[in-house]
Amino acid sequence: MKSELRVARVGPAGWSYQDWGGIVYPPHRGSPFHEAAYLADFFDTIEINTSFYQPVRPERAKLWARKVEHNPRFLFTAKLWHRFTHERQTSPEEESSVREGFDALMTEGKLGALLLQFPWSFKYDAENRHYLVGLFLRFRNYPLVIEVRHASWNREDVFELLREWNVGFCNIDQPVIGRSLKPSSTATSPVGYVRLHGRNYESWFSDDPAKPPEERYNYLYSMDELHSWAVRIRNVSDQAENTFVITNNHYQGKAVANALQLIYLLTGKPVRVPPEMISHYPELGPIATADSAEPNLFSATKQQPD
Repeated sequence: MKSELRVARVGPAGWSYQDWGGIVYPPHRGSPFHEAAYLADFFDTIEINTSFYQPVRPERAKLWARKVEHNPRFLFTAKLWHRFTHERQTSPEEESSVREGFDALMTEGKLGALLLQFPWSFKYDAENRHYLVGLFLRFRNYPLVIEVRHASWNREDVFELLREWNVGFCNIDQPVIGRSLKPSSTATSPVGYVRLHGRNYESWFSDDPAKPPEERYNYLYSMDELHSWAVRIRNVSDQAENTFVITNNHYQGKAVANALQLIYLLTGKPVRVPPEMISHYPELGPIATADSAEPNLFSATKQQPD
């Protein structure tokens, strides 16, 4: 039997979505209520999205750590600010600013991985490889993981580079268009990582202004599609010490539904389901525990809101 250390932590990307009200979260939540605290009753990880858009203030990071402390197995993962991965023009002051939030999570023992997420346009060449090594050097004191989306990175010398720097490789599910990276089950460090983005081919590369940005994540995986990923996740967790599985298809709580299904597939046991979700996603009914009918709001409301 696997040790608890090697059991994958599964959870959604982010928690602050307006369209999750009444689907993931109770429609009448009262005050105080904290979404991350509520989700920590059901999941052992959440990926922090806000750190991609701006540095996380250390006091906010410490608050989040307190919100999830009722789940001793819980670890956050976080994305590095896009200034480092998409714009690639940063100052020492900006680096110091992002470090403050990540250091606060590290001090609280709640940072499981720092994800360096690059866009599809970031392709393999000598210059980009050199830039990566520079980032690895600058942020080497964190448990790093890299996500690339272009198939040009699928080469053994890249995996050897990641092993050399003790950086994890993010295995992704995305619409495979042209030279998009295909599904994999690779681990290059003690941190294994999987991200499922959905397969909304129609909207993935769309620049139609009439479509809201969240439409690209409007995709619900079927159980058959998740079965193949459960096999890959087991393979990754067999190679890594800590494995994180993040569902990023967040539209209307689909990420939460699929994360719960993955936990069921990985453990073979019924899972607790937020009670509001079963009416929106009836496929969760057969895998839900009996106590899923009643919400547990205590942990979500026992502390002050952020």
